[in-house]
Order: sequence, then C-alpha cells, then structure tokens
Amino acid sequence: MLAALDDHLTDDRPRTLAGWRRAVTEFLYFGIKEARSCLFVGLFFAAVFLVPRAGLFGIARYDVLLVAALAIQFAMVAMKLETWDELKAVSLFHVVGFALEVFKTSGAIGSWSYPDAAVTKVFGVPLFAGFMYAAVGSYIIQAWRLFDLRIRHHPPHALAAIIAILIYANFFTHHYIGDYRWYLAACALGLYARTTVIFRPLDRDRRMPLLLAFVLIGFFIWLAENISTFFGVWRYPNQLGAWSAVHVGKWSAWSLLVVMTFTIVANLKHVKARIHVPE
Repeated sequence: MLAALDDHLTDDRPRTLAGWRRAVTEFLYFGIKEARSCLFVGLFFAAVFLVPRAGLFGIARYDVLLVAALAIQFAMVAMKLETWDELKAVSLFHVVGFALEVFKTSGAIGSWSYPDAAVTKVFGVPLFAGFMYAAVGSYIIQAWRLFDLRIRHHPPHALAAIIAILIYANFFTHHYIGDYRWYLAACALGLYARTTVIFRPLDRDRRMPLLLAFVLIGFFIWLAENISTFFGVWRYPNQLGAWSAVHVGKWSAWSLLVVMTFTIVANLKHVKARIHVPE
C-alpha cells in the first residue's frame, strides 16, 4: 500500500487544474506528502504516547520504545522506503544525538533528565533517545524524495560543514564559554540567504527560502518536545514539580540543529547531485 501511495504521490504528470481548485489540491497533496514524510516520526511518537509509563509485559517503557524504534527503522529499509546509505546517515544522527543527550543529562550539566528506570540506559540516557534526532533526519530524507527537492544557490559544502560543526559544538561549549547561537544563526543567515528549495507538491515546481524551511521544521520539533515532556518521557528541571511549556528559546536551538541535520543529508551521494552550488 505504501509503495502504491508513493507512486501516486510522485506522479508529476500535468493536471488540468486552475484557480482555487489547483490551490486546494496542491495544499492537500502538500499535507499528504508531509504526513508521509513523517512516517518514522509518526510511528515512533505514537509509541511514545501509547506505551504506558509502567511499560508493557513487565518490560520498562524506555526498553519498549527502543524495540519499537528499531522495528520501525528496519521495516522501512526492508520495504525499501529507505536505502542502506540513508540508514547510515540516520544512524549518524542517532550517534550525534545520543552523545549530546549524555552530555546534557550528566550530573555536571543537568539540562534535563530521564526519570524512569530501564535496562537499556547508558550513562543515564535510554538508547531510544537517539532516535528522536534520527527521526528528523528520516523526515528530511523522505521529504527529499517525495517532494522531488532541489536546492539552488547552496553555499560551498566546506563552509556548510564548518557552520554545522560549530552549531553542534556550541551545544556543548555554551555551558563553559558562553552561548554563541545567535552569532552562528547570523552566519547561517549569511550563508543560506540566497538558497532556495524547489519542491513539487503536485505537478508544478514551487519555491521557498531554505532558511524558512529550517525555522518551520524547528517549530514543529519544539511542539513535539512540548508534547513529549507533557507525557513525561523526559523532564526539564522546571517541569519536575508540574509540567510547564518548554521555553520558546528552544525553538531557535532546534532550528539550528535542523541546519546541522540538513548538512549531513545533503552529503548523501544521490542528494548531493540535486544541489546547485554557484561557482
């Protein structure tokens, strides 16, 4: 069924639509493609919300979530919804995210915590946590195919890699030498100011600034973070007594993390061929 759906969604034969009918149809297909791109995200977070805090069948919640995430990921590869090369990129997101989680939850930092017990906790972080970062990479990979994405006026790959590394490093170093996220955001703004993403909701190409895409994706991750903390998957220090909304400043942090994630995806061989870097 998914293969048939994907064939239909990627069928870009011209449609005889005009006016409000075209606008409504393109908007509908845009929403369907977005939902389909979020397959891993949707299934993973469905498990997050549906698995009781007490776990299932005597297995701790965090351990059940790890099994669910692995099953979803390998099912996507088996169904050829992701290639092995794409799985390697998603695995890199997992490693990068898990390393950040270990640092942020350490006793010296304590930015947030995972309060429940689990067999699959390493350095106080459940192994499933890395999949929350991998989910962002999976979304970008799926969207690239379904929307037939092409990038125009991308900055030189070396400069994009440097800013991505600095963004990641700042998540660690801001605890010691100050938070430079806004300086890094200004650098990213300069690098990607002319960059445009071309996408195809239905049968015609549409364009939007790539920077806007980074901000929008960051916003929806921030919403998902609010939902996850509400259900107690993890907690910030100010949420230990009673839940409160995640500070809106996290939106900027997530948007910068999306820049880093995008940079990793952009270096996949079949993706890089669709990126135009001006000489």
